[in-house]
Amino acid sequence: MLCGIDEAGRGCICGSMFMCGVLGKEENLKHLNIKDSKMLSESSRQDLAYKLVELAQKENIAYHIVEKNAQEIDTQGLSACLKSALKEITEHFSTNTCEFIFDGNTTFGLTLQHPKVLRTLVKGDSKSLLIGAASILAKVAKDTQMHELDKIYPHYGFKTNKGYGTKAHIQAIMKYGYTPFHRRSFAITPSFAL
Repeated sequence: MLCGIDEAGRGCICGSMFMCGVLGKEENLKHLNIKDSKMLSESSRQDLAYKLVELAQKENIAYHIVEKNAQEIDTQGLSACLKSALKEITEHFSTNTCEFIFDGNTTFGLTLQHPKVLRTLVKGDSKSLLIGAASILAKVAKDTQMHELDKIYPHYGFKTNKGYGTKAHIQAIMKYGYTPFHRRSFAITPSFAL
């Protein structure tokens, strides 16, 4: 079996980073028209995520999502959190698969014991249906979190910026300060708000 892995929220200045692994056969996903999550509208991502969850309930695929919150990222560092999340996913599926494919060009130093294989695939979310599915589930988890945070902290525009450092978001930080969900290790200076 093959497991595709991707993350969402790596470069955000607020909220968690979510990593997802999707285990299965690519032919079980061909009918869904899966694409890189960044190429889909938010409503299309949500529809596909719902269909992916249905497939998992029918045991045609399996998935596992790992969340690393802002405090973990600030204390451990982003690379360490990415490596830890990747390790959790490979361990979660360790009895089911021998090959893991992670979107990108690094495994953050994680290696697996033979016969398990962990490899990378640049632009994997557009080349592999399993990585594309993982991309969608991770992005929907991230978007859902930011919608919830937007209800609590409406001044920051989380519903639209999804935690990324847009000009308006940075200006809101300058005006209202950090929330407990901001990554303080991602330095924000007044020059960014200009």
